[in-house]
Amino acid sequence: MSPFIVLVLLSAFLWAPSPSAAMRSSTLHLARSHSVTPDAGAPVTTWAASLAAQSAADAARIATLVASSGGNTKKGHHRSFVPIAPGRQILSIPNYVARARLGTPPQTLLVAIDPSNDAAWVPCTGCAGCASASSSPPFTPTRSSTYRPVRCGSPQCAQVPNPSCPGATSCAFNLTYASSAFEALLGQDTLALENDGVASYTFGCLHVVTGVPPQGLVGFGRGALSFPSQTKDVYGSVFSYCLPSYKSSNFSGTLRLGPIGQPKRIKTTPLLSNPHRPSLYYVNMTGIRVGGKPVPIPASALASFDPASGRGGTIVDAGTMFTRLSAPAYAAVRAAFRRRVRAPAVAPLGGFDTCYNATAVSWPVPSVAFTFEGAVTVTMPEENVVIRSSSGGVACLAMAAAPADGVHAALNVVASVQQQNHRVLFDVANGRVGFARELCTV
Repeated sequence: MSPFIVLVLLSAFLWAPSPSAAMRSSTLHLARSHSVTPDAGAPVTTWAASLAAQSAADAARIATLVASSGGNTKKGHHRSFVPIAPGRQILSIPNYVARARLGTPPQTLLVAIDPSNDAAWVPCTGCAGCASASSSPPFTPTRSSTYRPVRCGSPQCAQVPNPSCPGATSCAFNLTYASSAFEALLGQDTLALENDGVASYTFGCLHVVTGVPPQGLVGFGRGALSFPSQTKDVYGSVFSYCLPSYKSSNFSGTLRLGPIGQPKRIKTTPLLSNPHRPSLYYVNMTGIRVGGKPVPIPASALASFDPASGRGGTIVDAGTMFTRLSAPAYAAVRAAFRRRVRAPAVAPLGGFDTCYNATAVSWPVPSVAFTFEGAVTVTMPEENVVIRSSSGGVACLAMAAAPADGVHAALNVVASVQQQNHRVLFDVANGRVGFARELCTV
């Protein structure tokens, strides 16, 4: 793919059609966008509105996070390579999606993959308000011989938010998620994302939904009900992904499950555990470079989270679109970027304050690199640094500042735009996160 192709954006940002109650302390919610796709001739003002919408959605997702409180085979000896695709083109959601098979005989569903969420849920037959939640048929529990409801008083019932027992014996839970609120009946059935079926996987069967119907989702966080936790005896709490560009509509990305088949020479940094938000993937960012030069950033702006409050630190999240940096860190990066760009500046657009006339002159985009504990450097080329419009000739730095104050002001989020075409490894068993360049956009 040419470096001048627009990088990850929701369909609201795809200016030309592409060719090809929060969960307890642990959940970073998916921010959904439901605007329609502008055509190739959409004016810059439309693009700006679209950018503003996604910027607001990213901010809402992060704010929801910090508002929360506190087999017969050998373990981990399985592996699966699961194809994943950008959900924007397929389901108009910002997350990546995979094909799942649920039940016996298996029923095929499309599910969002969210590394900052623990729970799983799917639209089920008879759900009030689920009609437009998915392009695939809802799951029908009565057609599966292996489906079982989870009973009240079970350990799983105690792990969901706001549990209740509407039927005296079956467990249900209520959850507010992005633009929707729903009630789900807790059940268990055989789930497979690729090769291996995992028996008695615990998930929510959506029963009543108000607001925007949520897509089926499998959480890949670190909590007890997440996929890595429920399948630890199969995949050893290890997974990685390569995210293709959001402009793509192909299942060219891969979600690799299990330690077998992961990159051998990937550079890794320690995985940190925040006791106030134990499901999120924290790392220690130590510096940022622009154009190969270190950016002078106050040490406090990149400091690890505060153990007493859980505030601050850096997380890796594939559900937030654009990287957010604490205000001092972003101001320093922005200043360094502006010093290196010679193109004519244009007015801020859609919440992005560093934009240029991309057609006036040919200008090189300076690289941006994040450095992490353990001498790990992730250098990002143009496709991970700027977003470009195809009609307006405008390019903007694809990052934004976190709010100047509030509980989430100090949180840095390495988001999906900056992760595209990289293999990102989450090795919970060995306490590490890895990064390696890998092209997976087709």
